[in-house]
Amino acid sequence: MPRRPSRWNVRLPSSPSDRVVALDVGGANLKAADGRGWSRSASFPLWQRPEELTGALRALVADRLPARVVATMTGEIADCFSCRAAGVAHIVAALARAAASPPSDLAIYVVDGHHRAALVPAEEALRRPLDAAASNWHALARLAAQHAPTERSVLIDIGSTTTDIVPLVDRVPDPVARHDADRMLSGELVYMGVERTPLPALSRTLPHRGVTRPIAAERFAESRDVWLLLGDLPADADCRETADGGPATVDAARVRLARSMLLDPESFTPSDAVVAARHCAALQARRITRALVAVMDRAGWQPTGVVLSGHGTALARRVIRRTGWLPTVVSLPTVLGADVSRSAPAHALACIARGLLP
Repeated sequence: MPRRPSRWNVRLPSSPSDRVVALDVGGANLKAADGRGWSRSASFPLWQRPEELTGALRALVADRLPARVVATMTGEIADCFSCRAAGVAHIVAALARAAASPPSDLAIYVVDGHHRAALVPAEEALRRPLDAAASNWHALARLAAQHAPTERSVLIDIGSTTTDIVPLVDRVPDPVARHDADRMLSGELVYMGVERTPLPALSRTLPHRGVTRPIAAERFAESRDVWLLLGDLPADADCRETADGGPATVDAARVRLARSMLLDPESFTPSDAVVAARHCAALQARRITRALVAVMDRAGWQPTGVVLSGHGTALARRVIRRTGWLPTVVSLPTVLGADVSRSAPAHALACIARGLLP
């Protein structure tokens, strides 16, 4: 089969320096990588502390500078900004300040409406804010395409907040939509992940000892609690990035699920919690499966390969099983290692800056 022309065959120059640092600025997390195995991530609630972004970026990569700094983002949608353009301007300004000490070159990853990508100076990114906005999925798709096991594959990237579904044809990304509103409409973006999705966004009810109980429309629990209870996310007693600010442990997750039904913890045993968690996991898998099937039906082919990314691979594997497909599966966490995979878009962008990805 002849290889079709690629919209991504924009060869970006290699870094003139051996030191490259790529940053992925999200709304809840900051991630960095150098494309050679180093990576780092940090929780940062941008919507709560936008004025602290420069300091957080410096703390993340200060020991890696000076370097050629390249950046992508999704945090511009945070509700501390009046619009996406304002969010891009704030993030680019913070990146420029962070890269200025010690002085480092800065380039921003932009993708236009025709999926043409480039690394451009900060000034140009400010003139093209919607091309800079929400661009990290695109860099990741270029990396995933190089690991695609077959010529008809699909990337399923499930993170803390969202799921990206990107068809990969002849090891080239082949999405329909570019901007997040259109991607969500098409099914290529599902606003659901394995940590930060509020429980009421997953289900209106939970099973409890033969009774179907309604849940409160409050952020009493999140998807992190579901996957903690099922053993697919590691417990972390020091983590307080939870609905109630309590620890990310199995027992605390049980208490949060009980609260969502207005139950006291004594009325909700560990086995009750697992039953409820399985219910939520099945609903998540069903919703993402519907999106995946819709994306592939529109593409007109069934994938024979799947590239998994993100720390929601347990959910992604449930999705694959629900389709009934039997694809060859490649896991980026296995290929890259857990730490680098956690910062996979930043790693991909660093590889692009080094001229290592088409």
